[in-house]
Amino acid sequence: MKNNIGQFLFGKPAQDRLPDRVRDAIALQQQDSEKLIGWVQLLLVTIFAALYTVSPKTFMNTGIHPVPWALGLYFLFTFTRLALSYRGSLSNWFLTLSVIADIGLLMVLIWSFHIQYMQPASFYLKAPTMIYVFIFISLRTLRFDPRYILLAGATAAIGWLILVFYVIWSERGESMVTRDYVTYLTSNSILIGAEIDKIIAIVLVSVVLAIAVSRAQRSFTRAVTDEIAASELSRFISPEVAARITHASQQIKPGDGEAARATVMFTDIEGFSGVSEKLSPQELAAMLNEYFAATSNVINKHGGVITQFQGDAMLITFNAVKPDPDHALNAVRTAIDITRLCADTTFCHGGKLRTRCGINTGDIVIGAIGSENRLTFTVHGDNVNIAARLEQLNKQYGSYILATEDTVKSCEEEFAWQARGEVTVRGRETPTPIFSL
Repeated sequence: MKNNIGQFLFGKPAQDRLPDRVRDAIALQQQDSEKLIGWVQLLLVTIFAALYTVSPKTFMNTGIHPVPWALGLYFLFTFTRLALSYRGSLSNWFLTLSVIADIGLLMVLIWSFHIQYMQPASFYLKAPTMIYVFIFISLRTLRFDPRYILLAGATAAIGWLILVFYVIWSERGESMVTRDYVTYLTSNSILIGAEIDKIIAIVLVSVVLAIAVSRAQRSFTRAVTDEIAASELSRFISPEVAARITHASQQIKPGDGEAARATVMFTDIEGFSGVSEKLSPQELAAMLNEYFAATSNVINKHGGVITQFQGDAMLITFNAVKPDPDHALNAVRTAIDITRLCADTTFCHGGKLRTRCGINTGDIVIGAIGSENRLTFTVHGDNVNIAARLEQLNKQYGSYILATEDTVKSCEEEFAWQARGEVTVRGRETPTPIFSL
């Protein structure tokens, strides 16, 4: 029951133990917020100083004038605070002192009005400057930390209560206290109920803002977590696929997909089993990482998207995840550049990795397959299977690039193709004409 009420008030909680990188991201946001708060505070103290400068002064020239001293000290304090925020050196005790100083300055300014205008102390209780209390309280919401909002509200409520008691004390008891609302508004009398209303308003505004910020803080924490997760996700799958998943209007379910005419290419390293048995697992991983980094640059250059890694093989799509009107042409260019790259490059540990490519153009389905709890976002369909089989047929024909007739027709003016006859791809009854460069 207690948890349900807490979740109703403050929203769904984030993880109990946030990863360090999430905590670091939130801390960085907090530092930026403190910079903004510092600039706003500097603006406010400048406004107060300007108003004080241009306002008429009716007090006598003798004695101590508290307002200039308070403004000067607070300006120095605010400037120091702003400088420290850019150095990232704001501690919790300093932030607490800053909140108390904000409200303290305002209370001193309000208190000084009866001296400035030579009126009874009750005069300052009606000063419109009191509404600045809510500005100082709301200023703490920029940090997304409800503790400082509640601290500002509590300081303001206690400060106003002290000002009320000061009026009662300075006027010798209840001589200035009235129960008549008209008398209260038209004289220097005080109405205790009106001052209690102000304190209640300060407390309620602070509590409401603290609850709102608590809810926003939890949402912010979840948003930062999701943003980092999405960023990490794009390292395991292509950024285009990650964006498609994270920006989907509805949750992706098994079987969700859409049809598109695209070009699919499968790549595989020739003789990879022989290469792998000569290397330790660490050496093999280093070689594959270097190989995938180099080939990924080529694929990205021509607008391809690595939809899936399968051991040493890759499933690459063109015009499936992102638009590409020349998808067949770009797929062939990618295959040519990959074979040239592999022919000219000696990867770490002395490895020469020749790559075979199978390319097919046709209608495919892009979407999610799997179960409710475990999905893979990929492409599937008969034309995907044909591209996979063509990659394997390279070994039989002694070639490194094989393509179907649909791919060749889309870019036959750019390249010289050699017909290799028709083959019946395993699992299909219709013969498929194939071509090599």
